[in-house]
Amino acid sequence: MGGNGSGIGGADQPGKGDKRPNEQLGSWFLRSGLSKGELARQVNRRARQLGAHHISTDTSRVRRWLDGEQPREPIPKILSELFSERFGCVVGVEDIGLRAAHQSPSVSGVDLPWAGPQTVELISEFSRSDLMLARRGFLGTSLALSAGPALIEPMQRWLVPIPAGREPERPAVPEGGRRGAKLSKPELDLLESTTMMFRQWDAQCGGGLRRKAVVGQLHEVTDLLQEPQSDATSKRLFKVAAELAELAGWMSYDIGLHPTAQKYFVLALHAAKEAGDRPLGSYILSSMSRQMIHLGRPDDALELIHLGQYGSRETATARTQAMLYAMEARAYANMGQPAKCKRAVNMAEDCFGDCVPGDGDPDWIRFFSEAELNAENAHSYRDLAYVAGRSPTYASLARPKMETAVELFERDAEHQRSYALNLIGMATVHLMEREPEQSTVLAGKALKIAKQVRSERVNNRLRKTVDTAVRDFGDVAEVVDLTEQLAVHLPESVETAHAV
Repeated sequence: MGGNGSGIGGADQPGKGDKRPNEQLGSWFLRSGLSKGELARQVNRRARQLGAHHISTDTSRVRRWLDGEQPREPIPKILSELFSERFGCVVGVEDIGLRAAHQSPSVSGVDLPWAGPQTVELISEFSRSDLMLARRGFLGTSLALSAGPALIEPMQRWLVPIPAGREPERPAVPEGGRRGAKLSKPELDLLESTTMMFRQWDAQCGGGLRRKAVVGQLHEVTDLLQEPQSDATSKRLFKVAAELAELAGWMSYDIGLHPTAQKYFVLALHAAKEAGDRPLGSYILSSMSRQMIHLGRPDDALELIHLGQYGSRETATARTQAMLYAMEARAYANMGQPAKCKRAVNMAEDCFGDCVPGDGDPDWIRFFSEAELNAENAHSYRDLAYVAGRSPTYASLARPKMETAVELFERDAEHQRSYALNLIGMATVHLMEREPEQSTVLAGKALKIAKQVRSERVNNRLRKTVDTAVRDFGDVAEVVDLTEQLAVHLPESVETAHAV
């Protein structure tokens, strides 16, 4: 059927002189064990599921693809999905010879095109791959973390304005996509409130329990972005996509999937740019900065924070500015620059003091409470103490702020992971002040929460803190008891050992 380039099989027929056999597609096809007829039937079945009822592929069409004919969308994506599912690994569109490799979201690197249609396509493909191959760490093994100039320079393009007189490109509606079903205001409101609910779940339960639900919702939003919408609706959808991608990245980071997390953060920043939301972009950059601090790259963290501060300097609320200064302090602390760290701590506290009801704070910054402010600044001084060889001076600066954070989080039923992390932070301060008994009390409380939340960050910080206690105070009865409890209630698997 469809013997020419515009046939219902969905192909773009190149000139005869340009055509050569598609060896990559042929290799995957032979290894699959499928006949041409069976592959055609599976393509048709998947196309109908996608609403692409115009697709009607047959054996002769499959033969043309193998001979080098390039099928139109959505057939390349369908073939990618079918082979990925059959082989249990990500088989990208470019892996089957149907698109240039630089367009694949699964490749390493973060230097992606800053344009609406490509952003939607990249988020859609990456989230689909994540959902389809959700075995822990699988996507992460096909990615590599970017750092240094390879990370910072592409992120700087977030600030490049859209040229005057040119509107952002609208994503094209794919063949077979739904048409005319524009979103109503109540539907948009529901999408936004669902994103808020996911954020609450993450704070209560950690990143491990709800991550796939967030990724699935993100994938659904990209489908909506490929339908015709008004400019105002598209901007709201891009904002939802940015928040969901950031949350997917945050949850991936929380369970130790660092390359996957970074990719989601980068895609979130692209979506925030399409939404025209500079403060949201600065928040995404702060999440990237936090990850870089965690991975021992405070210089990169500082660059990202400064980029966020500069980009949102005229639009961020006082609460968002306070959060950015607190993260700047964390970066300076880990770089061993106490004067700059203290200045940033003071700026964070000053900005937070300017917060008033009615500031118009978005939901994503709601987490930055008085408890969180004290927690961040306490960890900055605690990190300074580490860098300065466990300095008692900086430990004493950390202690009152950490105590305040612990006291406030104890009364906060929503942010259980933060409560656990600050109990552990307080335990580390007690260890630096050579108070192992008090340290084990706090670590024991954190252990009870760790059993309820799915967070490798909590688990690994707890393990490291107990390891330090054993190293320095291994003969103290309370330390011995805590070590035994940890081995029983939080055993370390091969998987979690690498989720630092």
